[in-house]
Amino acid sequence: MELRQLRYFVTVAEEGGFGRAAERLSIVPSAVSQQIARLERAWGVVLFDRTTRRVRLSSAGERMLPEARAVLAAADRTARVAADIAAGEDGILRLGIVHGPEDRLNRILDRILAGLTAGAPLLQVRLRSLPVAERLAAVRSGELEAALVRAVGSAAGLTLLPLWRDPLHVAVPASHPLAAEPVLRLPQLASLPLRLAPREDNAPFHDLILGACRAAGAVPPPGPPFTGLQATLTSIGTAPTASWTVFYEVRGLPPVPRVALRPLAGLDVTTYLAARPGPPGPALRHLLRSLHEEESEARRHEAAVGSRSRVPPPEGSRWSPG
Repeated sequence: MELRQLRYFVTVAEEGGFGRAAERLSIVPSAVSQQIARLERAWGVVLFDRTTRRVRLSSAGERMLPEARAVLAAADRTARVAADIAAGEDGILRLGIVHGPEDRLNRILDRILAGLTAGAPLLQVRLRSLPVAERLAAVRSGELEAALVRAVGSAAGLTLLPLWRDPLHVAVPASHPLAAEPVLRLPQLASLPLRLAPREDNAPFHDLILGACRAAGAVPPPGPPFTGLQATLTSIGTAPTASWTVFYEVRGLPPVPRVALRPLAGLDVTTYLAARPGPPGPALRHLLRSLHEEESEARRHEAAVGSRSRVPPPEGSRWSPG
């Protein structure tokens, strides 16, 4: 069975004859007759009662007509959806995200998704939270269209678009002399054990911090592993031995007794969008357009407050939303 055979069947039923159906379909009557005969053989039923004067639906044809119309309507809907997907108005965008506390990345992501909804209301966005190595592997395999990643300077086989920079913060015991400083630098922390997640948990951030420490000539001794922000801060405030940790900006973090939180000077972390090289697909183009709008809004805000925390897209980047 072919869709054209169903279309011929419906047209003959509506026109009441092969000749008029052929005119409407802009083909010769014999072609219509041949395709209807093939459909009847495939189904094992007679669709039309034929006489020398007229052609009319058989009882089987009457029963099959609404089914044929339903199939054609579904095929037409499918074609329209395909056209909308090709135009970027419909489809599914699979995006890898960072899972963590309610930080700046999540707040920006909310605005980006709102922009996507406004620009492409039919586009479905499916978010997946994966460890960074799995996130990048999923983009390479095509399981994800793109992924947000932090501190990844390079990723084999992928293109990285820098989006924004986030400041870093340090937690030290409130009783330690460094807690009196308004801002901390890595050399000041060199003698304190550093609580850092194992490299296998987040290699890019692990390498960023230790690389910056080495560059500053201030490699701290390893402390107990980072086990989650709230648990680690609580341990820093209650442990008998002083230690410190470093983390992204987090909003809504409740005060932790006996812990001082200070900005870390001279170091920040960049968030990137990772995707496969080459022209982006329709769904990804909508995401890039939303990112571009978020970037423009951030620049207007920064112009008002004098901030310079954002990273402009590289000149000549293939990541333009158009």
